[in-house]
Amino acid sequence: MEIGRLLTAMVTPFDDEGQLDYRRAAELALALLDSGSEGIVLAGTTGEAPTLSNEEKLRLFAEVKRAVGGRGAVIAGTGNYNTAESVELSREAERTGVDALLLTTPYYSKPPQEGIYRHFETIARATSLPCILYNIPGRTAVNVSAETMLRLARIPNITGVKEASGDLEQIARVIEDAPEHFRVWSGDDSLTLPILAIGGYGVISVCAHLVGGLMREMIDCVVAGDSAKAAHIHRRLLPLMTMLLTASSNPAPVKHALNASGFPVGGVRLPLVMPDDATGERIMTEVRRHRVDLAVRV
Repeated sequence: MEIGRLLTAMVTPFDDEGQLDYRRAAELALALLDSGSEGIVLAGTTGEAPTLSNEEKLRLFAEVKRAVGGRGAVIAGTGNYNTAESVELSREAERTGVDALLLTTPYYSKPPQEGIYRHFETIARATSLPCILYNIPGRTAVNVSAETMLRLARIPNITGVKEASGDLEQIARVIEDAPEHFRVWSGDDSLTLPILAIGGYGVISVCAHLVGGLMREMIDCVVAGDSAKAAHIHRRLLPLMTMLLTASSNPAPVKHALNASGFPVGGVRLPLVMPDDATGERIMTEVRRHRVDLAVRV
């Protein structure tokens, strides 16, 4: 299945007892596709992956893919700092029918570049699914260098990277020198247009939960060569993009916005906490400046 340019890094809905709400997750995935996304990323940063058990993840992958069917790509977050566990979870995820995997850079242990390479290579060679790497040094404490990324890009089923390093020079080098099949998605909403402008493919977005139609329009404008309109949309969305990622730790702001906009997704699991009242009002003041286009189903 074509993975697509606009993917949403989906929140994980919880019920009032803090248990994963699988029915709501399936409904949210469908609503996001209705709003312009071409695929859904599950159990990533925005999905609170570190707080989910492997059993929860696998059921989430299976139930969302069953609901989505062929309407869009479902990408499963299966990477962590334990290579062997990542291999096993990736193999089990493949059996659920998902379309691709998201593999984050190993965090906490701060591996050298050769360790990063072998980690990703080992997982990729253990599955037939397309693998999207996730470079987010602000959270993992290690950056995947351009040299390492280009080595990994030569592995046939490593098909791209979610780039959240913020290093446009590094990203440009990867785009310039990687094989044709290798795609770069922005991992930061606020850098979507700059990365697209230097040849990036798309974005794995948080704000698409709320303004998927505008994100879709911006990408379509870039593809069509209408840079002026794309820039106008990007400028308009920048305050919202920033608010959702800085008002509190992701995904607390976007979960608050979804709850307040009529699409309940519950709270966050510890050690994260939801925004206080004042922060929540700041978030919603910015959200109200836009037309929330999520296909709300309460």
